Amino acid sequence: MKDTIQTILVPVDFSDATDKVIQAAQTVAQAFKSRVVLLHVVEPEPDFVGFEPGPVSVRKSVAKEFHIEHAHLEESKQKLSAAGVDVIALQIQGPTIEKILHESVQQNADMIVLGSHGHGALHHLLTGSVAAGVLKDSACPVLIVPVKKRA
Repeated sequence: MKDTIQTILVPVDFSDATDKVIQAAQTVAQAFKSRVVLLHVVEPEPDFVGFEPGPVSVRKSVAKEFHIEHAHLEESKQKLSAAGVDVIALQIQGPTIEKILHESVQQNADMIVLGSHGHGALHHLLTGSVAAGVLKDSACPVLIVPVKKRA
């Protein structure tokens, strides 16, 4: 492991985990004077049979959601920037785990900070977990920020 953390990749999904994840990344970034790369991965558009790009109503709905998420990403970027953190924001489309791992390499990340929703074993078995997938194949350290409230 390097002696310093120059770049922190912070995947966000705008769930209840996002604020805690960003706060944790901000703390690390301020301690090490790191650059933060906020990353929001948008699921790929659904495939439709044939060559048409899908119904207009679906395309409009996807475009509207994409725009709303981009606004949230920019708001998060501004908050970090106001706290004195060097930050860039990226919104890309594709399979979540694959894109996070790809961007960690592209951005030369020294650390990934992401949230864990704390779902149970059955949920994890049926759907998998982004945190588990990133942990399994990441080439750099991963800080998991727990979101589940303690009893």
